[in-house]
Amino acid sequence: MKGIHCVFKNRLFILVQWIILDAFLITMAYLIIAGLLRLMGFNIVIEDIFMVLPWIIVFKIALFYLFGIYRMMIRFYSIEDVFKVTTVSLLSNVLILIGLNLMYSITPNQQLIVIFVAFLEVVLINVLRISHRAYNSLLTSIEWHKKGHKRTLIIGAGAAAEMVLKELRKNPLLNQAPVLLLDDDANKIGQTLLGVQILGPLSRLETLLIEYDIEEVIVAIANIPYKTLKDIVDRVSQFHVRVRRLPLLSEMTPNQTMRIIDVDVEDLLNRDEIELDNLQVKEFIKNQVVLITGGGGSIGSELARQVASHHCKQLIIFDIYENNAYAIQIELLRQYPSLDLEVIVGSVYNSARVDSVFTMFSPDIVFHAAAYKHVPMLENNAIEAVRTNILGTNNVAKACQQYNVKHMVLVSSDKAVRPTNVMGATKRFAEMLIQQMSTQDQTTTYSAVRFGNVLNSNGSVIPLFKKQIEQGGPVTITHPDITRFFMTIKEAVSLILLSSTKARGGEIFVLDMGQAVKIKDLAEQMIRLSGLKPNLDIQMVYTGLRPGEKLYEELLVNDKDTDKTAINDKIFIESNGINTKEILIDDAWQAQFKHLDAMGNTEVKKALKKLILSFCCGDVRDIT
Repeated sequence: MKGIHCVFKNRLFILVQWIILDAFLITMAYLIIAGLLRLMGFNIVIEDIFMVLPWIIVFKIALFYLFGIYRMMIRFYSIEDVFKVTTVSLLSNVLILIGLNLMYSITPNQQLIVIFVAFLEVVLINVLRISHRAYNSLLTSIEWHKKGHKRTLIIGAGAAAEMVLKELRKNPLLNQAPVLLLDDDANKIGQTLLGVQILGPLSRLETLLIEYDIEEVIVAIANIPYKTLKDIVDRVSQFHVRVRRLPLLSEMTPNQTMRIIDVDVEDLLNRDEIELDNLQVKEFIKNQVVLITGGGGSIGSELARQVASHHCKQLIIFDIYENNAYAIQIELLRQYPSLDLEVIVGSVYNSARVDSVFTMFSPDIVFHAAAYKHVPMLENNAIEAVRTNILGTNNVAKACQQYNVKHMVLVSSDKAVRPTNVMGATKRFAEMLIQQMSTQDQTTTYSAVRFGNVLNSNGSVIPLFKKQIEQGGPVTITHPDITRFFMTIKEAVSLILLSSTKARGGEIFVLDMGQAVKIKDLAEQMIRLSGLKPNLDIQMVYTGLRPGEKLYEELLVNDKDTDKTAINDKIFIESNGINTKEILIDDAWQAQFKHLDAMGNTEVKKALKKLILSFCCGDVRDIT
């Protein structure tokens, strides 16, 4: 309460201060105009002015207050504010002129005073406010240099750069002092924007970074291509200068305000932007009841977002972890208030729970994203990997068959290809289950979608590196030569949905992940993006490959046995299906895991090895 009282007193003081100043300026305007007209020979009676001036001042101040003139932040007084003050001031004088004529039938000389006062008053009131802003800007500039604010270079000199400059001045806590703007437009070079000089062209970037001792760069171009952004980041990061940017227009949501954000490593993967035909997806999803298992996870929640955007009839999120499920529930209901959304807590390995969900909602489309995926952890928890990734998938697939679901789509992984770990083996087994179900069930269309790592997903390497860099290091890498495929979550889910529209039964769709990325290079880029130096400011430590971990991941079992789909050159179909020696027979494979809870870790791996001939890893390498 004391804080609120202080704020109120401060605002009241500022309001009274500006009212007194405006009253003084209005009085001065009348006295100056009256004095000048008398010097020019006009018959002006000063005493008559003083009789009505107090009422004029009260009327003007009331009108200013009514139109919000005193709610303006003078520190950011803009051209829009000048226009508003000018309009209100002129309007007040027109009303005063009409009122004086009606009440007193004033003389032409007195009318002349009001007319000239109107223009002088506009000048005086605006000049006072503009001067106040200029004074504050000068103080801010001095304060920046005194407090050692980061010397900042802004790339771009358009409307986006103007927004950045205003944000930096408005928020001193950002701790940045704009030193110069850099632009390729020859018409802008040599000019200033909000008092900051514009230099160019962009080819001078490296020279200017050194010459002006730049500590941070902000890219203020709202429609900059990713390749151009990557080129800028690569050039700047060599000087160990931090780079930030404005969001691209394509990244902005309807209600999102423009803000300065960090450059993420996903901006630098040098991947071509994928343009998708969403019409097919919309027709696929529209008016359908959609169930997403694992709907609270990284992939599942993005699936939920995109499905919701395509006007499904009903969306059911099924997840064992209630916190994640609750978070996506709140987000979706805020963005889509009319969405028919149900959130169910439960596990896919509980067949009774799965059946109850299918009985209750009769889904048309099922996206099966529920899975354990952490490779090293599952090496020591093979029982849980089998329980969720295999038995859970089987439960969902059987329910799809029993309840006449139109489409079931399994979210798989590149680790299913020639698996060297439990996670990959169980995902490969899940793929085989889906393909076998496709041969048994003519009602449901079963398919799987396989892809590599998604950026910023739960448990992935990028959030780990970010946290390690924030804590001052070291950044831990398993091996200097290890590589991985990466894709954004949004991109992966868009391709999952698109491939689903073309499934005819039994396909394993493989997403083109572009070029594999060296994890060591990724870590170095992230350190440089923070304005730090690898192995100087932040140490990089190699810890050795973890159990079941590969140096290089694969997406295809056999590159020759693939076809590109007709819908997109980023989607392949692996056409070699199940190995004939790995045909699944329900009784046979289920017998292997009949007493799963009583099995040890090695026993589970032995069972997987018998079922998946390509499974070869660590302590199961010599198991026969």
